[in-house]
This record gives sequence, C-alpha cells and structure tokens, in this order.
Amino acid sequence: MESKINVGIIGCGNIFKRYVEGCRRFPILNIVACADIDLPRAQARAQELGIPKWGSPEELLADPDIQLVINLTVPVVHAEVSLAILSAGKHVYSEKPLAITREDGRAILDAARERGLLVGCAPDTFLGGGLQTCRRLIDEGAIGTPVAATAFMASHGPESWHPNPDFFYKVGGGPMLDMGPYYLTALINFLGPVKRVTGSARASFSERIATSPELNGHRIEVEVATHVAGVLDFHQGAIATLITSFDIWSHNLPRIEIYGSEGTLSVPDPNAFGGPVRLRRAREEEREIPLMYDGEVERGIGVADMAYAIVYGRPHRASGELAYHVLDVMHAFEDASREDRHVYPETRVSQPEPLPLNLPQGTLDAKWVGV
Repeated sequence: MESKINVGIIGCGNIFKRYVEGCRRFPILNIVACADIDLPRAQARAQELGIPKWGSPEELLADPDIQLVINLTVPVVHAEVSLAILSAGKHVYSEKPLAITREDGRAILDAARERGLLVGCAPDTFLGGGLQTCRRLIDEGAIGTPVAATAFMASHGPESWHPNPDFFYKVGGGPMLDMGPYYLTALINFLGPVKRVTGSARASFSERIATSPELNGHRIEVEVATHVAGVLDFHQGAIATLITSFDIWSHNLPRIEIYGSEGTLSVPDPNAFGGPVRLRRAREEEREIPLMYDGEVERGIGVADMAYAIVYGRPHRASGELAYHVLDVMHAFEDASREDRHVYPETRVSQPEPLPLNLPQGTLDAKWVGV
C-alpha cells in the first residue's frame, strides 16, 4: 500500500474543473486545496467540486500537507508562481507554456534542481490514447523509418468565442505559445528532440475586434506574431513543417501527419486525448487503428505520472525539461525570422518513454497497488 500525493491547485479559472476531474481518475492523487487571488471564486470552486480547503495562494503554499502544486494561472505569471511554489518546498506542475522567456524557464529548472524538487508541465495530451497509439505504431515500424511530418494549427483566433481573448494577442500569447506546445510536444514524442529550426513570423493585423456576446466590438491591440511558419530538423533525421496561425478563416489541412518509408500515419488532434488514428501503408488502403490505450483520460494524467515519479524515483514524461525544450524551439521560430538564419536550440531532451500497455484503469505504473 502506497501513500497518496497531496495536491493543491493555484488558479481556479476555465481549465480548473477539467484538471480536478482528470486528476481524480488516478487514486495516487489527492486534491486537498485550491487557491486563487479571487477568494470568492476559490471558495465557490471548492464547494462545487468538494475540495476540502480553499484560500489565497499564500495560504496554500504555507500548508505543510501539500506536496505538489498545480499552477493554472495565466501564462504571464507562470514563472513567478512556479518559483514561489518551489521556494515553498513543493513540486510544481504548470499549465503550458512553462514560462514566457527562456531565461524564466531556466530559472524554474535551476530552482527545482537546487531544492531536489520535480517540475512538470502541460501539455499531457501526448499521454492520451490517441497519441500513445501513434507512438506505439511508429516504434513498431508500422510506417517504416519516419522521414517527414506536417503539423498545422490554423484558425482565425479566439476573439469570436472566448469571453476574455485579450491575452491571446499580448506578450505570452499568440498561436505559437498558446497552441504550439501541443503540436511540438506531439512531434517530439514521435520523432525525438529538435536539432535545427528556421521560420517566418508576422502579425498580419495590428488590431483584432472581439465578436463574442460578452465583448462584441471590443478592440484588441496585437503585440505578438499571429502567423508563424517554420521547418524543423530532428536529431533522428526527420524534417517537419509546422504552421500555427490565428489568421486563417478556412482550410482543409491535417492536424499532424507522419510520413515514413513504408506508409503515412494521420494523427488525431494533439489538443485532445482520443482518436481517430488512421494508417495507410504503401500499396494498401487507409484504415482506422483501434486505440491501444485509454482515450478517455483527461488533463491530469501528466500530474499523475509525475506523482509516480515522486513515489518511485523514476523519470516522468511531461517533464520540465521537455517543456523547456518546447519553449526553446517556439522562440527559435521568431528568432530565425527576425535574424534571417537557422537557429539551433540550446537544449536536447530525451524522447519521453511510451506508456506501458495493458495497465489497469487509473494506474500508470505496474507497481502501484492503490490505497
């Protein structure tokens, strides 16, 4: 019998409920407290979801029973809050991105290393049934040797539906830092670390106008690139083309495809945990592949995997090092565009291990026996 890991959550916004529900799928996690700078919101969320304690972030960090804190604050304060969590002697799992700047990302990893603590970071969608099935197919040689990939995240931005879209167009936002982590993490999971990057980036429109019911007509000044196109060379040899854009009204592009010497793999939405997965081998018809893993998991599987790492002293998959490599690569696109050159990321992360097959629901390690 093993002890559970007591978890607190800072930030009770839109994604909070999905994390609570996702974490509760894993018996190793015990959510004991939530906090927000808006105390009434923290209280309401705690009562809604049956969380025993609520309060300010400072009160949560002072709680000696909490071992791991999930940071669900807005991106511009991810680094500040994560550093405070580490200073309080607690492991941290952050929403994406790890930080806004490389310097802040390095500071988080350095602080954790100095204190013997772990850092984890979203996205953990690559641990869902869809992308893990794709990883298993690639590893088993279903498409032969991977030679190329394409990845596209193309929309006309969130201002038509999001109740508070301003931050998507401010420093720390934009399609690359907002959605790029899903696509890049998936590609690194399939193809390994990135060796070289080049790209072009621009802000196509200086102003966006919200059309959501809450903010119809609200004008947003754009501070970041809204269309980023680039090419990635991977250490293992594959070459990928990536576009992230808030400037496209309509398209017929795939989300991700992996092209191998023996076939093509069509990958499901990397912002989701399920399928469909489609495989077309050379001289064969395309067919849908049944998922080999649970496609019904939710945000929180990365937190659970990190809890196993704490208990058993093994590496975790949605790690701070992986998130920092993704952050490094995301900045490399704009560096390449601004400086008219190829950029070599300063980091080289290990490719995450695939999940084991046939684990009982709610477990991620054969040694776990529950409580």
